[in-house]
Amino acid sequence: MALPQQKLDATEARIAAHQLPQGGWSAAARTDALARLRAMGLPHPRDEYWKYTRPETLTAPEAPAAASFKADEAPIFGDIDRLTIVFRDGVFDAEASDALEMEGVSIERLDGGPDIHWARDIYGTLEANGQSPVERPLAALNTAFATDGLLIHVTGKAAKPISVVYVHEAETSDAMLHHVVKVDAGAELTLLENGPAAARFNKVMEVDVADTGAFHHIRAQGRDHERRAATHIFARLGQESVFKTFTLTVNGVLTRNECVIELTGDDAVAHVAGACLGDNDFHHDDTVFITHDAVNCESRQVFKKVLRNGAKGVFQGKILVKPDAQKTDGYQISQSLLLDDDSQFLAKPELEIYADDVACSHGSTSGAIDDDSLFYLRARGVPRGIAEDLMTIAFIAEAVQEIEDERLQEEIVGRVEGWLTRRRDA
Repeated sequence: MALPQQKLDATEARIAAHQLPQGGWSAAARTDALARLRAMGLPHPRDEYWKYTRPETLTAPEAPAAASFKADEAPIFGDIDRLTIVFRDGVFDAEASDALEMEGVSIERLDGGPDIHWARDIYGTLEANGQSPVERPLAALNTAFATDGLLIHVTGKAAKPISVVYVHEAETSDAMLHHVVKVDAGAELTLLENGPAAARFNKVMEVDVADTGAFHHIRAQGRDHERRAATHIFARLGQESVFKTFTLTVNGVLTRNECVIELTGDDAVAHVAGACLGDNDFHHDDTVFITHDAVNCESRQVFKKVLRNGAKGVFQGKILVKPDAQKTDGYQISQSLLLDDDSQFLAKPELEIYADDVACSHGSTSGAIDDDSLFYLRARGVPRGIAEDLMTIAFIAEAVQEIEDERLQEEIVGRVEGWLTRRRDA
């Protein structure tokens, strides 16, 4: 079916602003992605999965200006032994990065490598699989035009995490990065990400976890409030593999994080969690789609949003259980803490189940600070502001506890405490 003229014009205008990279091992995937993008068109507010989040600033040919923010605190994860890789406004910064070398891990950049490369079988493949039954055109745009990113091949148990730092400096920077991660059988990696990246940021990460492999991902999206971001994670899990991701978002005028996971091997585990805190014109959207296509697999979706002063939170989460995916254990919870009457939380939880031996549940709630609990703390001498902050930290605890490493849990809680203290003292 032909695209409406308005959608067609917007799509072609965005395509015209980029140049399709030619040659190399990724050429076929890029051509296919461009064809998919033209067939589906860029997102429009009338699209079912965009009715809660207006995409115009993400689809316009030029990025809206966004001032960079100078943080007054030490970088997150800075005290953890890690291999650091820095991108500045979407461009690799070799001087600020460590050498791309670590035992058990091969690290390359997207813009290099031979014509025959291991990433050729993954780049664009998981993203293409994730386009059905829900179209994700901004991901196809990224696959077609991204010119930088990381190719990470994990062959053993990495001795320390890889930390990718995204620095935003230019007010009109418009960055696209595409990462590919391949975790071999029995291998394991923790990937850390932090920073606002650019005025407008479009990122895709494709993660292929082989049998008995494990991938842990912890992300903090930075404090630049005027930034806009659309991120996508596409993951494929083999037998007895583990995939866990957690995202903390504070500030940001528009953030949409999409996660699409296929559990294709028996006994696989996938956990997707996130916590966000925002106020004023803050808009945060988590969209998750998990497909169970194997026996005895487990998935968890745990999302907590703290909103005030007119902030808006969105959660769209789906669990799809295919006919042969017996003994599936699927859990989904999305909750919001609304600190005033002006904030809004919109939720669309979904279950689609075609197997009969499953345990699947979903729930979604919105509420305010519990008056009885607040009274209990104040009666014991805790000032109101501090009492509310303690209750907020307790509220997001279930999501933070999805992080296995206790050191990283403490880092995340420390950042949340700092954000709450600054807002209380403002």
